[in-house]
Amino acid sequence: MSRNKGGRPPVGKGKRSFKIDVRFTEAEYRQVEALEKELGLKKTELVRRKLLNDSKGLVVNARELMNRLDAISLELSRSGNNINQLARYANRLQKRGLLSPPVIEEYNRLLRRHESDQVELALLFRKLIRSLIP
Repeated sequence: MSRNKGGRPPVGKGKRSFKIDVRFTEAEYRQVEALEKELGLKKTELVRRKLLNDSKGLVVNARELMNRLDAISLELSRSGNNINQLARYANRLQKRGLLSPPVIEEYNRLLRRHESDQVELALLFRKLIRSLIP
């Protein structure tokens, strides 16, 4: 009398049942290992993604990408805070009649540049995200 202990449930349609053997030269294998470490993926997943999704987008380390995007967002936030501080200081100077027109023009030029840089970054982020989604 054998009793079914349960075990692993059967894998449905997503089961991978085909295997491909690949041989690399020493240099090629070192490249694969370097990519494995850089992207944080196992070799099989790396090869699968590169082979099947290479034409659709990039293979990236999502954790590293998110860390970089967080750093960029933090810098944008800091620059926004600096702009607000400068605007408050300019308002105080203007109330005292000490604000000169060249300073106002330079501030407005820098503010426009900052805004255009933000728009460009937003467009680049959208393009990057679209390229990563298969």
